[in-house]
Amino acid sequence: MSVAEPRRIVLFRHAKADWPQVTDHERPLADRGRKDAAEAGRRLADTGLSFDLALCSTAIRTRETWKLAVQEFPQRPKTVYEERIYEASPGELIALLNETSDDAQNILLIGHNPGVQGLADILAGSAEEEARERMSRRGFPAAAFAVLSFEGSWKTLEPGAATLLDYWAPSD
Repeated sequence: MSVAEPRRIVLFRHAKADWPQVTDHERPLADRGRKDAAEAGRRLADTGLSFDLALCSTAIRTRETWKLAVQEFPQRPKTVYEERIYEASPGELIALLNETSDDAQNILLIGHNPGVQGLADILAGSAEEEARERMSRRGFPAAAFAVLSFEGSWKTLEPGAATLLDYWAPSD
């Protein structure tokens, strides 16, 4: 892969979780979350992007979100369950992405707020106006995702380096 070709990063927040008497890390998806995760998977598949790598938090709700969403994809990407995504700040997520091999052109990161929304805001130095307006209006609710593009090596990814191309969130 050439580092001159645009790379894509999709930041995907886990779907709506339930609140049973378990630790936060062990919270499963709620019924609505299961429905929204599958719908988000269909919407991601509709983007036409082929993902080389999925980086998923180890929390139960992110793993369940990914399991339901990826069923909608024509091809399953290599998946790495990464404990550093759980409770990560935007800076920690950038550091994780900076470690990615340049063999990966398109990456999907399944994580949590406030880190995922913060990362989308920080990376997007520019944006398709409609996508920025939708993300500003909706925030980053459960099962939302943002599609960003940048040029260069993963090691060079930094604040303001990307363009927000698309944003989607389930309807209320």
